[in-house]
Amino acid sequence: MAKVEFHFDFGSPNAYLAHLVIPEVERRTGTKFEYVPILLGGVFKLTNNRSPAEKMAGIKNRLEYERLEMQRFIRRHNVASFTFNPYFPVNTLLIMRGAVAAELEGVLAPYVDAVFKAMWGEPKKMDDPEVVRAVLNDGGFDGEVLLARTQDQAVKDRLMQNTQDSVARGAFGSPTFFVDGEIFFGKDRLSEVEEEIVRPGR
Repeated sequence: MAKVEFHFDFGSPNAYLAHLVIPEVERRTGTKFEYVPILLGGVFKLTNNRSPAEKMAGIKNRLEYERLEMQRFIRRHNVASFTFNPYFPVNTLLIMRGAVAAELEGVLAPYVDAVFKAMWGEPKKMDDPEVVRAVLNDGGFDGEVLLARTQDQAVKDRLMQNTQDSVARGAFGSPTFFVDGEIFFGKDRLSEVEEEIVRPGR
């Protein structure tokens, strides 16, 4: 069975769209994706990269085309719940540390569902600690406990290490996938990820 990793940051709308489609790939292939929280700002700093909005600024027609591609992906996969976050860009440091804390608490999967929904399904200002606490409490978590854990040095160090390791393996943005160590970047590579998972002879 292939080892498949999904390196993500909640600040990426494309990571959210990939997250919505991953269950389809898991059902078809019988392979469970391992979610790995990384800090996109850290990835950009380590790779001298910039956000797509920054890179495409001033390029005639490019942003419009990217929006068209996003809409095609949404139609292709029957995505019902996507709204661009009006507070974007959102500083995701708190919620990404929260993902590490949730992983340590054994509740990463429901945490990811709740926070992605609050970022891109029913958008909220997810760099406001009070908003995050309310989202977590509404999702059935103890928001106070998880937010407190984001200040643990072990949590901070793990997120930093995840980020550094991801870059060392070739990542330069989010979403990034690894199939037995082979890198695939972007939501539009999910079909290739699936092909690699089921490739004969692996």
